[in-house]
Amino acid sequence: MARLDAAQTICTKMTDNMQAMAAMTRAPILDPAGSYTFSKYAELPFDTADILAEFDVSLKNASLQLPQRLPIDSKSLEIELQENLTLVDPASEIARREALIFPILKTVCKFMQAPLKIEYPVRVNPRLKGTFDYFIPTPQSLVVIEAKNADLAKGFTQLAVELIALDQWTSSPVPILYGTVTTGDTWKFGLFERQARVVHKDINAYAVPNDLNRVLGILFGITLSIPEEGA
Repeated sequence: MARLDAAQTICTKMTDNMQAMAAMTRAPILDPAGSYTFSKYAELPFDTADILAEFDVSLKNASLQLPQRLPIDSKSLEIELQENLTLVDPASEIARREALIFPILKTVCKFMQAPLKIEYPVRVNPRLKGTFDYFIPTPQSLVVIEAKNADLAKGFTQLAVELIALDQWTSSPVPILYGTVTTGDTWKFGLFERQARVVHKDINAYAVPNDLNRVLGILFGITLSIPEEGA
């Protein structure tokens, strides 16, 4: 039995060593001398985890326990969104933005008396540059990405890279950066744990207007949170 255990231990160590060597020798999927905009990452034919690995960041899927607060009565906003959906076919990105995304973010920023940055330009280096679709620069920063072609998976890849860029761009010491990707009628959240260099992707998605209170609650919960000190 002891010999069998010893053999299994040796095999495990050999497997771990082989995996480590494979990771070390894997060819990069990004051109080290290349130039990439944030939106370009949503077009690449690679897994999100493989793209993030290029920045020494890992990806984890989990049911996130996101902060939640709902300091307003959302009924008037719900009525507005329902009216917008009856008047506008949210098939195009512009329609989704005007009819669904902007009214929600405007409601949050109006209550907080916070600016809403639209098409906010950021440049960290040639591989981390472009514009955030929406950016709420509160102490607990929030990035909002509109999923191009209504593709949440590709949109999350872009969001994750933008959170990595924000980590280097912002002077805020908060330990966690938050973001969300949306098609207007569906919202998915994520966060970047800065010290551990891990992007967490929420396995849950929320529909609007049915889950409006949940979406608003999370948006308010993030932006109204008192950030912890230290990254």
